[in-house]
Amino acid sequence: MERLGIALGSGLAPAGIVECARLAEEVGYESVWVIEGHGGDQFSLLTACALATRRVRLGTAVSSVFVRTAPTIAMGAACLDHFSGGRFVLGLGSSHKVQVEVEHGVRYADPVTRVRDTVEVVRALLHDGAVSYHGKTITIEKFDLWFRPAHASVPIYLSALFPQMLDLCGEVAQGLLMVFSTMNSARIAGEHLAGGATRAGRSVSDIEICSLLPTAVAAERKAAYDRVRAVLAFYIGFFPRYQRVVREAGFGDAVDTTAAAFKRGGVEAALPSVSDEMVAELTASGTEQDVRARIAHYRRSGIALPIVMPVATAADTAADVTAVIRACAG
Repeated sequence: MERLGIALGSGLAPAGIVECARLAEEVGYESVWVIEGHGGDQFSLLTACALATRRVRLGTAVSSVFVRTAPTIAMGAACLDHFSGGRFVLGLGSSHKVQVEVEHGVRYADPVTRVRDTVEVVRALLHDGAVSYHGKTITIEKFDLWFRPAHASVPIYLSALFPQMLDLCGEVAQGLLMVFSTMNSARIAGEHLAGGATRAGRSVSDIEICSLLPTAVAAERKAAYDRVRAVLAFYIGFFPRYQRVVREAGFGDAVDTTAAAFKRGGVEAALPSVSDEMVAELTASGTEQDVRARIAHYRRSGIALPIVMPVATAADTAADVTAVIRACAG
C-alpha cells in the first residue's frame, strides 16, 4: 500500500477513534492524525492510540498555538513521544479568529509570529529541558520540564495555506499540512516553501507536503457528493480563511453566494450553492474507484502524504468512517 494517512476525530467517541486507529494500522495506513475542535482532547486520544498500536505515526492535525500555551504543548509532545516510542508528529497551526476568540475567549493576534514563537519554545524545552524566552508574542521568564524527554526533538509540521505561513513552514518545519487542496496546491505551496527553506539553508525537498482530504465514499457518486457537500457549505460559510482558499481555487462567485446563504440560514441554506464541481475539485469523494483515483492524482500533483479525512453521517459515524478506511486502503 502506498503511503496514506487518516485523520480522525469529528463525530467519533474516544473509544471509536482508538478502534479506527487500530484498524488503520492493520490495513496498512502510514499514519493516524487526530483533529481537534469540538471533539476530544488530541493528546489524550493520541496517547490511547499510541498504546493500542505499534507501527503507525501519530500526529495532531492540528494543535492550536492559541488555545494551549507553548510549554503545555511541549509537555504533551514529550509525553506522546514517550508513549508512542518516537512515532509522534506535532502538527501546529494558528486556528481561526472566529474560533479562538469566540469559543475560547482568547485574544487572536499576529498568528504567524505566534506559531514561530511556539515552535522555538517547544524545541528549546524538548532539547534543553528548560527555557527562558522573550519573543514578540510569547514571554516566558523560566519554565522547567521536571523529567527528561525520551528524545531531544519531535518532528514539527505546520498547517499553512497562504504565503506568510508557508514561508515560515519552509524555514522551520519538517512538514506542511494543507486542506481543501486542488491539483495545483502542492506546486503553489512549494514555491512559497522554497523561500523560507533557502533562507534557512535547507532544501524544499526536506519538507514533507501533506494534505487533509475530506473524503466521502458511497456506492453512487451523488450520495457521496451530497454527504460532503454539507461540510463544504459549513466551512465556506463560516471560516474566512477557507473562503479565501476556495476563492483562489476559482470559485469566487460560489463563495460569495455560499457565505451569504450561510449567514441567512446556516448549512441548509448554503447547500444549493455548493456545486458538484466544487466537491470534485476540493475533496476526494465518490465511489471507491473515484476516491482511489483522486488520491492517486493528488500524489502525482506533489502531495507526498495524502491524509483522508472521513465525512460521516450523524446516524452511523463509526460505520461510515470504517468504510472509508477500508475503501481507501484498496
